[in-house]
Amino acid sequence: MTDSHPNPDRDATQRVRIFDTTLRDGEQSPGISLNRQEKVEIAFQLARLGVDVIEAGFPISSPGDFESVQAIAREVEGPIICGLARTGHQDIDAAWNAVKDSPRPRIHTFISTSDIHIVHQLQTTREDVKGQAKAAVAHARQYCEDVEFSPMDATRADWEFTAEVIQIALDEGASTINVPDTVGYSMPNEYAHMWSELYRLVPGLQKVITSVHCHNDLGLAVANSFAGVEAGCRQVECAVNGLGERAGNASLEEIVMLLSVREADHGLFSEVATREIARTSRLVSRLTGYQVQPNKAIVGRNAFAHESGIHQDGVLKERTTYEIMDATDVGLEANSIVLGKHSGRHALRDALEQLGFKVDGHALNVAFKRFKEVADKKKQVTAMDLEALVTDEIRATQEGAFELESFEVEASSGRSPHASVRVKLPGGEVAEGSFTGDGPIDAFFSALNAATNREGRLKEYRVGAVTGGRDALGEVTVRIELDGVGASGQGVSTDILAASGQAYLRALTNALANSPVAEAEHHLERAASRQPTP
Repeated sequence: MTDSHPNPDRDATQRVRIFDTTLRDGEQSPGISLNRQEKVEIAFQLARLGVDVIEAGFPISSPGDFESVQAIAREVEGPIICGLARTGHQDIDAAWNAVKDSPRPRIHTFISTSDIHIVHQLQTTREDVKGQAKAAVAHARQYCEDVEFSPMDATRADWEFTAEVIQIALDEGASTINVPDTVGYSMPNEYAHMWSELYRLVPGLQKVITSVHCHNDLGLAVANSFAGVEAGCRQVECAVNGLGERAGNASLEEIVMLLSVREADHGLFSEVATREIARTSRLVSRLTGYQVQPNKAIVGRNAFAHESGIHQDGVLKERTTYEIMDATDVGLEANSIVLGKHSGRHALRDALEQLGFKVDGHALNVAFKRFKEVADKKKQVTAMDLEALVTDEIRATQEGAFELESFEVEASSGRSPHASVRVKLPGGEVAEGSFTGDGPIDAFFSALNAATNREGRLKEYRVGAVTGGRDALGEVTVRIELDGVGASGQGVSTDILAASGQAYLRALTNALANSPVAEAEHHLERAASRQPTP
C-alpha cells in the first residue's frame, strides 16, 4: 500500500510528518562527502518519496553546504526546505539566505539544555541559554513564520529547565518544537514519559507541531521515535538507511513502514509514497558509499528472502505466513525493468523515467553512450544497473574533479605489481604517475597519488556487484584520509580496476573540497568574483 495520496476518511490529527535529515545529519556520518549535484539529486528523490520536510544542510558550516542548500531551495518543489542554524545571528542569517528562495522555507535553530553540554561544551550558564534561545527564535521569526526550535541533549537535561526554554521559544513564535535524544541515551518508556511531562509543563505545546529526533546509540532510535509519536508528537526526524552521527538516526524506511503496516492498530499514518523507498535507499547508498547491510529491515537484500525450507514452503503456499508486507510495497519490484544491447534511446529514456530520472537532449545522449558501453559487455541491463550508471554519471560531472584518462596495471606471481596512470587535473592538463607496490591496487592507488601530487591514505576499500552474474557491474567504494580530512568516493564499471581508479580519484576530489584550506580558497574566489572589475 502506498500513501502518496491522502485518504479523506483519515483523521488529519493522526498524520505523522516525515522530516528527512539525510542531507544534514546523515551527511555527518564519517567519510560521507556529497557534492552539490549529488545533494540536489537526493533531494529530488526525497520529494518524489513524499517527505514533508527536507533538512538540506547546515548553511553556515561551509560555502559548499550553503550553495547546496540554496540550490535545493531553488530547484526542489513540494517539501518544506529547512536549514539548520545555531543561535548566533550569523548562523540564522546564513540559513535564511540559503532557504529563502524555496516556496516553503524553514529555519531550524537549536541550543543545548543539558548541564553536561552547558557546562562542558558551551561553557556558559542556564540563564545565558535562555537568552540565546529567545534571541535566536526572535531573529529567525523576522525572516519567516516557519521556525523550528530544538533543546539539544534534552533527554539528559532537567526537564523543568527544558520546559522553561521551550516556553521561551514558543513565546517568540516557534511553530515546531523538536525535543531530541541527541546521544541515543533514552529508552522508549522514559522518552514517552518525558513528553507527557513536557506537555504538562508547557500547555502551549498542544498548539504547535511537536517533533522527535532520536539517535541509535543503543539501537532504540525507531522505538524511541515511535514512543514519542504515541505520546502525541506528529513529526519524526529520520534519515534514509538510518544514516547519521555515530550509530545513526532513526531509519526513515522503518518508521514509514511501521506507520503503514500497523496503521489499523495505532491509527497513525504518513503520506510517503512507499513504493519509492527502495529506490531512495539505493540512491543514497550509492552516492554516500554507505552500503546497506543485507539483513537491514525493509531495504536489505535479505528483507524478503527466505533460506529456511519451512519458511520457503509457507511463503509458496501463502505469502503472509512469513511476510508481513509485500516487496512491491517498498518498490523492490523495480528490477523487473530489463534492457539489452539492441534497445534504443526511447527505450532507455522510458526505463529511466520509470526509475524517476528525467533525461533528454545532451543528458540522454551521454546516458545512452554509457548504456551502450555496458550493454555490449552484459547480456541484460537491469533497473539496478541503470540506477548505478546514472548515479555514476552524476559523480562524473563534479566541478574541480580529477579524471582517470588511462591506466595500465601489471601483476603476476613472479614480480612486484607495477602501475602507470594518466590523470586529467582540474585545470585541464594531464599528469602521469607510476609506482611499484605490494599488490596491484596498492600500485594503482600510489600511481594516482603520484600523478595528482597528493598523499591520500587508503582507509577502506570495498568491491561489490550491482547485480548477480559474472558479467555484473562492479561497484567500488574507497575511503581515504588526506591531510587529516576523511572522504569517500565511488566508481562503477564492468572493469573493477577502472571502477577502483574512479572511486579513488573521487575520494581525493572530495577530500580536497572538504579541507579547510580548500574551503577558504573557495570563499576567497567567490568574494573576488563579486568585486566590481576595474
